Amino acid sequence: MKKRLIAAFILVMFLVTGLFINSNYKSTEAAAKQVLTYINGAEPRYLDPALNNAVDGANIIINVFEGLTRVNVKGETVPGMAYKWTVSKDGLTYTFYLRDAKWSDGKPVTAYDFEYAWKRALDPKTASEYAYQLYYIKNGRKFNEGKAKASDVGVKALNAKTLQVTLEAPTPYFIDLTNFPTYFPVRKDIVEKYGDKWATNPKTYIGNGPFVMTKWVHNSYIEFKKNPKYWDAKSITLEKIVYKLSEDDKANLLAYEAGQVDGAESVPTEEIPRLLKEKKLKVWPLLGTYYYDVNCKVKPFNDKRVRAALSLAIDRTYIVENIGKLGQKPATGFVPYGITGISKDFRVESGNYLPVRADLAKAKKLLAEAGYPNGKGFPEIEIIYNTNEGHKKIAEAIQNMWQQLGIKVKLSNMEWKVLQDRRQKKDYMVARDGWVGDYVDPMTFLDLFTSYSDNNNTNWSNKKYDELIDKAKRTTDRKLRMQYMMQAEKILMEDYAVIPIYFYVKGQLLRDYVKNYYISPLGFNYFMYAKIVK
Repeated sequence: MKKRLIAAFILVMFLVTGLFINSNYKSTEAAAKQVLTYINGAEPRYLDPALNNAVDGANIIINVFEGLTRVNVKGETVPGMAYKWTVSKDGLTYTFYLRDAKWSDGKPVTAYDFEYAWKRALDPKTASEYAYQLYYIKNGRKFNEGKAKASDVGVKALNAKTLQVTLEAPTPYFIDLTNFPTYFPVRKDIVEKYGDKWATNPKTYIGNGPFVMTKWVHNSYIEFKKNPKYWDAKSITLEKIVYKLSEDDKANLLAYEAGQVDGAESVPTEEIPRLLKEKKLKVWPLLGTYYYDVNCKVKPFNDKRVRAALSLAIDRTYIVENIGKLGQKPATGFVPYGITGISKDFRVESGNYLPVRADLAKAKKLLAEAGYPNGKGFPEIEIIYNTNEGHKKIAEAIQNMWQQLGIKVKLSNMEWKVLQDRRQKKDYMVARDGWVGDYVDPMTFLDLFTSYSDNNNTNWSNKKYDELIDKAKRTTDRKLRMQYMMQAEKILMEDYAVIPIYFYVKGQLLRDYVKNYYISPLGFNYFMYAKIVK
């Protein structure tokens, strides 16, 4: 769409699609009443802090819950539920002192809530894909693997207001981890009473953060109001946040340009040049990697030469310049730019493992060595991706690139939840994936591919890789730690266990009258502090 549609036609389109028909959410009214309406993307798979592993869900969870620390509008980690903490000289024991705070139903927030939540996330019965994020805690991994009891885990409420945490090894970024959703508290009485349904119903979705859920119309929108019981409610200006749920980028743009919403998470790729020229699209740095998983245990992907051929046949520069269009960089490794290594950027120090342009000659040679000259005898590949115009265009481009190897490629789009489920079950050949860091360190990208990570969708494992990651987590020598991680990335990339495509940036529609917010390089929208100023 190169030209703007007239307003009447836009409104007709909204009525036809049924996505944005509630006039209560018009941005003009939002400005008057401190209501922010934002298109957050697809229906989130989970809103349970222990189960969610996606940015769309996290954007909601961070408004409803608060950890021991929180992120302020400058992006700094500051006291949250804990007003102070101490650290032992050996860096292993943290003692957190909780402020007087309440849950949204008026009950006090206690250290017992944190102990329960962390052990619940680690409990193998919970099946949290992010359980490994708590392996920094003493015996956390052993408990998750059934080799220790819950009582052995190094988190203990000494009393209602004091939480003591013992780590496996000194972890320089542990305080930053405590504002990550997996570390948020949840209520034992609520979870045990309502089971899996507790986080799907506004009446039982009890939080301790700045907002409380009031309504959830599935696959349409989720509504929140300011939580008057939040300990720092005086700092919250917005009275309401409405998160629209839509992964139709074209409809989302129509809604924004018609004044129906204040912002949207993504836009049609073909509209990016116009939106940038008109200064409607904001671009933020993002610490993330867009990639394809290959099922390394399924023939023929169990052959490293096949995986290498597929990766080398991709023209990453073409994709970022003709489809991405936001200044993304081609991925030449898995860890993105933006993280300090030993003395320079980790990506620069670790080196380049992939060409930015396709190397078809080498790809064809490797495919022939694997027994598939010019693709002869190679089974048809299915690429699965979640419904989105940008993902579709990338899949079509890669389909054409792989067809130059003589390989037939089938494309299958599906709902976001379905894609997540199939990846987790390893029910695929090639699948779209993406990872945005949980903290600013190479580890947040590299421990993803350990054999014990539930977020490792590739079916790939390597004992030496695991050993290097474990060594990096245990050493206090920064230089040695970075060297271990560089060695680990080398194993990952030289085994072609995954196909990195490009490093993310974030393109976002957001009105200029929305002030006082923070967009994290980890992908989260901190809108809780925002205000509408017109």
